[in-house]
Amino acid sequence: MSTFLFDQIIFGPVWSRRLGESLGINLLPPNRKICNFNCVYCECGLTHQSTEPPRFPEASEVIGLLEKRLITMKQQNDYLNTITFAGNGEPTLHPQFPWIIEKAISLRDSLFPGVSIAVLSNATRVDHKPVFDALLKADLNILKLDSAFPGTIKLINNPSGKLDLPDLLKKLALFNGKVIIQTLFLKGKINGTAIDNTTDEEVTTWLQALQYIKPESVMIYSLARETAVNGLESVEEATLQSIAARCEAAGFKAQVTP
Repeated sequence: MSTFLFDQIIFGPVWSRRLGESLGINLLPPNRKICNFNCVYCECGLTHQSTEPPRFPEASEVIGLLEKRLITMKQQNDYLNTITFAGNGEPTLHPQFPWIIEKAISLRDSLFPGVSIAVLSNATRVDHKPVFDALLKADLNILKLDSAFPGTIKLINNPSGKLDLPDLLKKLALFNGKVIIQTLFLKGKINGTAIDNTTDEEVTTWLQALQYIKPESVMIYSLARETAVNGLESVEEATLQSIAARCEAAGFKAQVTP
């Protein structure tokens, strides 16, 4: 179990299995994970509770550093597919997330037109209208749904507080298709409890959730890095492809990343 934190606000570009050549933006502290999920597979490790309030990077600093990096990349004729909001936890927790999205889009339009703006989020803050509106403006609004069973979500994602799954699905449906659902499939044991979100029951119920949400596409993948918790197993590509085939049959475009 070897996890890491992103120690810079702007990082990369790095090659992403799903997003190509990606320039990352970390809106969370460089020395601490801030998230309202505690996913067992997170590459940044577990979320540790602290009485110390988080110190988010200043929004103006984020945009200033992004502009500087994009200008340098443009001068060097660097290749870029995506500008991605990710990093040490949940990016929408930054209090100025909507403003940062607006400015990032403006910089992209002037310096790297054609490059996508992506946000990787756990979807828990879509009930905040400014966050919802900001996510709508992203080219790739990529929201997590690792299961359609509350018990499985509790095991895999371990959200802080109570997560009302029907309410979350209702909010995801409000995007009217302007959303990409990202699901990580895995097997193994979590604190002695067996977990497998690739079973027929899991996948069938997950597909029913997709039919309600009606996303523009689905990203299907499994473990590729060290995880926050031991005892987890990656899912073989044949299983991922089988799940993708069921997605396609249900009318959803699916991207598989083994």
